[in-house]
Amino acid sequence: MAQRHHEGNLSLPAFFPYSHTLELHTPQDHNPPRRLLSLSMPSFRMLTWNSTQSRMLCSHSQNHTISTKDVTISRRYLPPLFSVAPMMDWTDNHYRTLARLISKHAWLYTEMVVAETIVYQKENLDRFLAFPPEQHPIVLQIGGSNLDHLAKAAELASAYRYDEINFNCGCPSERVAGDGCFGVRLMLDPKFVAEAMSAIAANSDVPVSVKCRIGLDDHDSYSELCNFIDIVASQSPTRHFIIHARKALLNGISPAENRKIPPLKYEFYFALLRDFPHLQFTINGGITCIDGVNAARRKGAHGVMVGRAAYNNPWSMLGHVDATVYGVPSSGITRRQILEQFQVYGDSILGKYGPNKPSVREVVKPLLNIFHSEPGNGLWKRKADTAFRHCTTIKAFLEETLDAIPDSVLDKTPDKISSIYEDVFADVHGLLPPPYKLREQEVQYL
Repeated sequence: MAQRHHEGNLSLPAFFPYSHTLELHTPQDHNPPRRLLSLSMPSFRMLTWNSTQSRMLCSHSQNHTISTKDVTISRRYLPPLFSVAPMMDWTDNHYRTLARLISKHAWLYTEMVVAETIVYQKENLDRFLAFPPEQHPIVLQIGGSNLDHLAKAAELASAYRYDEINFNCGCPSERVAGDGCFGVRLMLDPKFVAEAMSAIAANSDVPVSVKCRIGLDDHDSYSELCNFIDIVASQSPTRHFIIHARKALLNGISPAENRKIPPLKYEFYFALLRDFPHLQFTINGGITCIDGVNAARRKGAHGVMVGRAAYNNPWSMLGHVDATVYGVPSSGITRRQILEQFQVYGDSILGKYGPNKPSVREVVKPLLNIFHSEPGNGLWKRKADTAFRHCTTIKAFLEETLDAIPDSVLDKTPDKISSIYEDVFADVHGLLPPPYKLREQEVQYL
């Protein structure tokens, strides 16, 4: 290890520490914008910005307010039974806005933000940390291997009122785990991770968590995983771990291959539930449909994190979260309504950080999967490719492209869940490794 730098429907787990009350600043309701394509629409209520507020985000410099006319409400978030994984270049503000329009209760994660970016860009933090208040509950993921920078980053980020700060100990990217010497490589140094988590927690007033793999390279035994968890939990305030149920291979394979080549070992995750009953664990890896989410929950998973499936098919995945995972009534929202609301957000943010920063293409990027496998999807994407060349607003982009999608698709609510699912968790409890403490006793006895 490189030397660390020290500079200047299912029951809800009772122990999730997410029942704290948090102030939300919600703009007053107002009339929705003109209908897309001038088509008739059912009425609905919108949480968005009016014309005098169009560029305002939840940020430190704005003291977290939208306007003096805001209605401040107190809200208790449901626990993170379902969360969307942090994904570089994907889970940005634009995607998270879309995700929140589809699901009101899924927990959202930012892309990983390197601690040094926060520290050295402190005069430009809104660009990296600001988010619309409707995105709560939201978790900031940070990465790094410098204790002073991690502490300062947590201090600066606290002004933005994230609901949790997560530390990246799972990324296998060469520029992170290799040259950067953080990410999954930190699993080899649990004492440092404990120090890092203590530093982050000491400079923030929200819960902290760790996202990690089940091991890396030849350090892939269950006892080594338990040793990592045990040290981090006993020497820091960390009580929540997100476990990607694959090990990482740092032998030159790509991050994409690291999501496929190492086999999934869900039994390691469920063994952690048995051996560390005072901690909370979220399972991640290989779960690509809502049936898989519920299957994991039925086996006792505290929470489930989904990555690319929630990005590549957001309507199908996220559209069922509130009703089938959290057991709350479905909003009955349609994709036409979602696009109308997203248009207001998108046009308010275009050019916020300079000419074409962000651009129409960047803002629209997460929308391109919302019609996954639907009639008209191919034509919609071809028309989108053309529209990107000249459209200067999200409204113009949608008006030019949405005629490719039938009204029946635009106006329907999420389909019923397919019953065709092979339960990969069916026999998982029969595969559990021996208990961690028992193994320690056996070693001492020998």
